[in-house]
Amino acid sequence: QVQLVESGGGLVQAGGSLRLSCTASARSIFQYWPVAWFRQAPGKEREFVARILWSGADSSYSDFAKGRFTISKDNAKNTVDLQVNNLKPEDTAIYYCALRSSRSQFVLSGTRQYNYWGQGTQVTVSA
Repeated sequence: QVQLVESGGGLVQAGGSLRLSCTASARSIFQYWPVAWFRQAPGKEREFVARILWSGADSSYSDFAKGRFTISKDNAKNTVDLQVNNLKPEDTAIYYCALRSSRSQFVLSGTRQYNYWGQGTQVTVSA
């Protein structure tokens, strides 16, 4: 069983930045399968933010994430990070890391397409 743990969330002012990290209990697992970040705001459905392939060669973003969010992976640290810049109050949400235990080159943005999830890290952006 793979366990994912997110960290790096917190309370920031609008315009600030955060770097979220996702670590896995299984060593090197991010080098085999795609990883995504999702977020869920209060009263809303969980939505796709970004995903990166196991090779790190390709990453994709939802429209709202383009330009401010950057997903990356660090094989040495066994982490997948999400850098978020110029934070806005509407970015307030719980951010989740998710892993799909099969390979696909497609941009899979549905929650059902990922079978391992972390507990999430809270990001709160004040105006």
